[in-house]
Amino acid sequence: MTAPRGASGERSVPAWRADLALAAICLIWGSTFILVKQAIADIPVLFFLWLRFVIAAAVLWIFAAARKDRPPVRGSLRGGLLAGTFLFTGYVFQTFGLSYTTAAKAGFITGLYIPLVPVFGALIYRKAPRMSEALGVAAAFAGMALMTVAPGALRISRGDLLVACCAVAYAFHILVLAKYSKTADVAWLAALQITVAAALGALTFWWAGPVEVRWTAPVWIALGVTSLFATALAFAAQTWAQKHTTATRTALILSLEPVFAWLTSYLFAGEVLTARATAGAVLILAGILIVELKPFR
Repeated sequence: MTAPRGASGERSVPAWRADLALAAICLIWGSTFILVKQAIADIPVLFFLWLRFVIAAAVLWIFAAARKDRPPVRGSLRGGLLAGTFLFTGYVFQTFGLSYTTAAKAGFITGLYIPLVPVFGALIYRKAPRMSEALGVAAAFAGMALMTVAPGALRISRGDLLVACCAVAYAFHILVLAKYSKTADVAWLAALQITVAAALGALTFWWAGPVEVRWTAPVWIALGVTSLFATALAFAAQTWAQKHTTATRTALILSLEPVFAWLTSYLFAGEVLTARATAGAVLILAGILIVELKPFR
């Protein structure tokens, strides 16, 4: 018995399959924190990012160009340029931040991009956030303060601040995709933004310092996982999954990323959050859930 087809002619997919795909993406993204942290000890940060995006862009262009009925690429240029710029900016802040903070804290702080999206959206579109959005953002920022501000001193480490800037860039990246994905071709948009990120990497990595690489196993593993799985496959899978589930469920499931980041850093690096940091992590996740579930009207 074949699956029923929708109005567009595509076979309908059960929502749980899309949700499972999104959860798998979170597992991949979460596991990259500890992989990248280990790799950047042997390879310059910007050079690593450039290699990652070049490999991923090549894969995405091959798949995007393979389809004969694909619309012209020019319709996706503006969205790809903006999305790629914010995406590369976010990755730079995150990867540099990993040099000065733990993978677990970086994973949780990066998750702030989810509650930040409605805040920036309200500023851009001049629409005040709802009560649930305001409470969720307040809880998330309180959690961030617990995780990053040292007891007895209003001090945030360099790495925590860099990762927080990454969350801001990711929030704008999501807003750009939300606008242009409605009119641009999804495959071209995915390929273009990764290509733009690769081009920005090519323009920046060479002046940051001499490229001295020790081609160790962690470097090869991190490049393989982040380029093929965490970038090319993850963007393609997320695009497919969002055709078969709601935006609220998508954002809710993607909030699992910091949880997987902590689990992988604990299992493979032995990083343990303190009681204060754990409370902050709980508040961040609570803020994310409040924003997406909107229990307060």
